[in-house]
Amino acid sequence: FTGSAFGSAAIWQYESLKSRVQTYFEEARADWMDKMRPQKRGDFRKQVNSWWNNLTEGQRTVTGIIAANVFVFCLWRLPGMRRIMFTYFTSNPSSRALCSPMLLSTFSHFSLFHMAANMYVLWSFSSSIVSLLGCEQFMAVYLSAGVISTFVSYVAKMATGRFEPSLGA
Repeated sequence: FTGSAFGSAAIWQYESLKSRVQTYFEEARADWMDKMRPQKRGDFRKQVNSWWNNLTEGQRTVTGIIAANVFVFCLWRLPGMRRIMFTYFTSNPSSRALCSPMLLSTFSHFSLFHMAANMYVLWSFSSSIVSLLGCEQFMAVYLSAGVISTFVSYVAKMATGRFEPSLGA
């Protein structure tokens, strides 16, 4: 999984760089068109765009991770989703689904405090780590760390003989 994550990140990084170069040249050609375009309407949209544009690249990257964690947290609160959540969003070495929960359980938090603390820490160091690694490599590290920590959890559970489900990275 880790090899695939970093291989995909390298491809993503190449495509992102290629897209930025193409965008730069397209914008250079289309600068004169800006004066002729109608202005977008809506204060809310302008505020959201302003907020988004003021974020660092790391904070923009982590915003998607935080949104995924909040979405999964909300799914835990729906009674009809409990069975699916226990099957795919908790890690348990005695479960019939072993591989997908290794990744999906990294986005799973049952306690609001636990999720809020994890997301705060992620947000606080996101700018520095993404500026060091780039958003693509950071995502590969994040996902790989989640899968590896779940694997270590599987090994620990097998060694101790305790097979209760757990969630989170």
